[in-house]
Amino acid sequence: MAQKGVQLDQETFSCSICLDLLKDPVAIPCGHSYCMNCITNFWDEGEKKIPSCPQCRQTFTPRPVLGKNTMLAALVEQMKKTGLQAAPADHCYAGPDNVACDVCSGRKLKAVKSCLVCLASYCDKHLQRHYDVSALKKHKLVDPSKNLQDNICPRHDEVMKMFCRTDQKCICYLCSVDEHKGHDTVSAAAERTERQREVEVSRQQIQQEIQDREKNVKLLQQEVEAINHSADKTVEDSEEIFTELISLLQKRSADVKQQIRSQQETEVSRVRELEEKLQQEITDLTRRDAEMKQLTDIEDHNQFLHNYPSLSPLSESTHSSSISSRPLRYFEDVTAFVSEVRGQLQDILRDMGTNVSLTITDVDVLLSEPEPKSRAGFLKYSCEITLHQNTVNTQLLLSEENRKVTLMNQHQSYSGHPDRFTDIHQVLSRESLTGRHYWEVERKAGAVGVAVAYKNIIRSGEWKESGFGGNDKSWSLYCFSDRYVFWSNNIKTSISGRQTSRIGVYLDHSAGVLSFYSVSKTMTLLHRVQTTFTQPLYAGVVVGETFGASVEFCRPK
Repeated sequence: MAQKGVQLDQETFSCSICLDLLKDPVAIPCGHSYCMNCITNFWDEGEKKIPSCPQCRQTFTPRPVLGKNTMLAALVEQMKKTGLQAAPADHCYAGPDNVACDVCSGRKLKAVKSCLVCLASYCDKHLQRHYDVSALKKHKLVDPSKNLQDNICPRHDEVMKMFCRTDQKCICYLCSVDEHKGHDTVSAAAERTERQREVEVSRQQIQQEIQDREKNVKLLQQEVEAINHSADKTVEDSEEIFTELISLLQKRSADVKQQIRSQQETEVSRVRELEEKLQQEITDLTRRDAEMKQLTDIEDHNQFLHNYPSLSPLSESTHSSSISSRPLRYFEDVTAFVSEVRGQLQDILRDMGTNVSLTITDVDVLLSEPEPKSRAGFLKYSCEITLHQNTVNTQLLLSEENRKVTLMNQHQSYSGHPDRFTDIHQVLSRESLTGRHYWEVERKAGAVGVAVAYKNIIRSGEWKESGFGGNDKSWSLYCFSDRYVFWSNNIKTSISGRQTSRIGVYLDHSAGVLSFYSVSKTMTLLHRVQTTFTQPLYAGVVVGETFGASVEFCRPK
């Protein structure tokens, strides 16, 4: 009981902030006492500007002036001189998750070290002998461990200081000369050293991977910022452009309306003027008719002949002969023209919507995806290709909703256009291609070329200038009946591969990958290009000299 009373006194003279005996004790107005430095720092570092008591939370305004409590200070010094120490704070005692000191009696303190020789754990106080006694100084101290018994051989009750590499397990010395005799054994320290080197190598690799991933995370964060900035800027620019287009359309609408109204006013004025003249002529003719009737009513022949010369001669109208009955059509041609313009704009906007959608879909971040291994994987990137009528050579017949071309023996009646290929039987797609895409073509009869090209490829001239594969603006796989040949920048590459009627093309624009496959029940890689594409690409085909030869872009399935 006496010990318990002393314990109470020790707690009474402890600071509730540092949990140690009071140092330079001060009492604040609410009656609680603290170390001067503790309460000063508490008030200086507090979130609230108004000082308060850490225990009862009473606030003080203004901040109290602190003075050392000499009576408390004297009592604390007296306790120190008599050898009493403040009881350990609760956080110094071992809890369920802590390693407890094996020497402490009663409520055990937390262990600060474990000894691999003594196979025991010690708090600060009981560990001191390992620092003071020479024999104990040689013991191996480690961080507190609950698994010290794992170091004891269950068979011989000895410390396991050996390692059997044959069986990959820790053993004691007696095990090495007994059941592990003849095995590859070393000291646990030696094995630890070797394994430690392996761990260090692994750690270096892991740390390098962490650095690489942290670098990639920063790149991705920069990519997110760039994407957001680009999207915001593009939305702003697009809205401005569309606003200008709307303003231009409104201005053109107002111009057309003004021109129609002006012409309407001119034509109506001209017709009104003519109408007034005709009305005047009607009046004159009516008066003339009345005079003639009056003359015809005279019964006296002499009087009739006397008055007849006084009749004015009948003048012929200069307008009546030019007026004829016709359908009332005046400004309908304007409506037809505006309707045609509307159709052209709709085509442009539809194509723009398709291309913008493809472009947005193909926005790539820094993550690169490997090329698919199966046709099902390729079909995830499939796209429908249609051929542009303004680019097709006049000897090629477009059909199947502009997905198929056939070489004819006579020219087709296409309108003249600067984008049309004039000297080689080839055609480009309507869709521009960026990002990842896959498409397939089916060839029938004769040699054909499956290609991609930049839009600015020359449209006329010899093969080196305008032919697919003859220049640095195009890449083409030519399919013959018995072989394949790849051309780019006028460089020929002969390719051996299984002959099939269907060719698959995979494009990863940002990665600079262009691959050609023969497609049947399986897919066989014919040729892969690794380069840098600097512009959007367009799919294309070229047909040889065999009339009736055709090639068709297949619908994705």
